[in-house]
Amino acid sequence: MRFQAASPDARAIVYAGIQADPIVARVAALLADATPGQLVMARAVMNGETTDVDRWRRMFPSLFREPAAAHSEAILGASLQVAERGEQARSQYRGAIVEQLTQVLLGRRVPPPTVHRERRVLFDGVRAEIHPYDVTVELPERAEVYDCKWGARGINADVLNQLDDAQVHAAAESARIMVALVVFDARRSCEVRLARSTAPRGQTRLFSLETIRKLGGRPAAAPAR
Repeated sequence: MRFQAASPDARAIVYAGIQADPIVARVAALLADATPGQLVMARAVMNGETTDVDRWRRMFPSLFREPAAAHSEAILGASLQVAERGEQARSQYRGAIVEQLTQVLLGRRVPPPTVHRERRVLFDGVRAEIHPYDVTVELPERAEVYDCKWGARGINADVLNQLDDAQVHAAAESARIMVALVVFDARRSCEVRLARSTAPRGQTRLFSLETIRKLGGRPAAAPAR
C-alpha cells in the first residue's frame, strides 16, 4: 500500500484557488473549536437561506450569551461571508471548508506533515481509483483515508464502494487502514441516507456534526490486517 498525489486537472486547478482563499482557513479554524450548537448554526448560515444577522441571532439565542458569544459572533460573521457568494461558488467553498476542518482536526492528533489532501491509495496489481481521497493520514504503521461531504446527500454508492475497496485491498496486503466519511450534517440524516444505500459499508466510520471533533482525539485502533 502506498500513496500518490493526484494529477492536477482543470477542475483541481480551479478548486485549488478556492482552497487557498483565506476565508476557507478562517472558517475551518473557527469550527475546529466550535460547540455542537455552533456547528449547527454554521451549517445553517452557510446554506445561504438568509444573510440577516439579527435573524440568525434570534434563531440561536443561547449561542450569543457569555461565555460563547464572542466565538459565535466570529463564526456567524465568517459563515455569512461564505453564504453571500453565488450558489455554485458557495457549494465549492463549503466542500473546501469541510476538508480543511478535517485536516486541522487530524493535525491535532497526528503529526501535521503526515496529513495530506487529494491523494490516491495504490495497491499492487489493482487499478488506481479515478477519484482521490479528500484527506489522508499516512503513518509508517497505518493509514487513514477520509471522504468529506457537506451534507448527507453527498453520500452515494461510488463513495461507499471506493472506501470499502480500500479496506479489502489493504487486507489483501496485510496493511492497516481506517476508512471514514466526514459529513458536515446531522448524524440522523447520514444514517437515513446510508440505510437507503445497498452499497457495502463494511467498517467505514462516520463522523457527523455531533462527532466531528473526535477526529482530533484518539479513535479506536484500526483493525489489524
